[in-house]
Amino acid sequence: MHITLRHLRIFQAVADHGSVSRAANELHLTQPAVSMQMKQLEEQLGLALVEQIGRRMCLTEAGQALHVHARDIAGRIIELNVSMEQFRGLERGLLRLAVVSTANYFLPTLIASFNARHPGVRVSLQVANREVVLSALTDSSTDLAIIGQPPDSADIVAQHFKDNPLVVIAAPGHALVGQEKVTLQSLAKETLVVREPGSGTRAAAERHFAAHGLTIRPGCEFGTNEAIKQAVRAGLGLAVVSAQTIELELQTGCLAVLSVEGFPIVRHWYVAHRTQKRLSAAATTFLSMLLATDPASTPSLSRKRAPKSPAAA
Repeated sequence: MHITLRHLRIFQAVADHGSVSRAANELHLTQPAVSMQMKQLEEQLGLALVEQIGRRMCLTEAGQALHVHARDIAGRIIELNVSMEQFRGLERGLLRLAVVSTANYFLPTLIASFNARHPGVRVSLQVANREVVLSALTDSSTDLAIIGQPPDSADIVAQHFKDNPLVVIAAPGHALVGQEKVTLQSLAKETLVVREPGSGTRAAAERHFAAHGLTIRPGCEFGTNEAIKQAVRAGLGLAVVSAQTIELELQTGCLAVLSVEGFPIVRHWYVAHRTQKRLSAAATTFLSMLLATDPASTPSLSRKRAPKSPAAA
């Protein structure tokens, strides 16, 4: 059978009115057009749906059964339209985000702001390394991705929405804390606690040193920002980290930011999505919210204050 919604809509009008002419008036069709659609529907089903009894058009037993189903389907179509309107109106929906680990320090605040405005939208947040995040973009298992370095791909649209200043941190008792300006040459003599190879933060630090003919002295290597911070607090060395990861430690005085020449290194946060992907209303709204963010804002440090340590303040 090849029954269309148009067939059912016309049949329901005929069944409701008991008349082809009144159904045609309601649907703004000609009587022959309605009669032809009714004939096609009966041919598709192989059953008679209406019968003429005197001057009245009545439903056959099969027609009565179809009328019940037609009304049910019409009701479901209305529910579908209402549901889609809710999605367009951000009353419901799912927003899928994939972010690199450092972004997770500032993103929950933005998600909370979005959720307060659109409580009916559920947010699914995947925190992973850059490779996994890019894979989620490629296979469309995420709507938006937050990354520090967008891929060189025509299939990906990446827009800068926030700065990501990298600063040098030390334990509060370190000899360099409080110095007005630490040279890169002095820093190159210090042991640096570093992230794993492939980390965007580590790569940025290595490029910065290399641009000045220097290399870093890597000490312990850790896979998370939290481990890096704990290692610095324990005196295992200095570290280059995103200023957005150390808000609490600066407030409590557990870590200090050194004033180093050429720092902060200002990297950028990008929000990315597939070029051909049609974004949902939730994703479009969240994207607009991100792009309205002040690019230079950080939780606790402005770009001017980022290189100063609490001891020097």
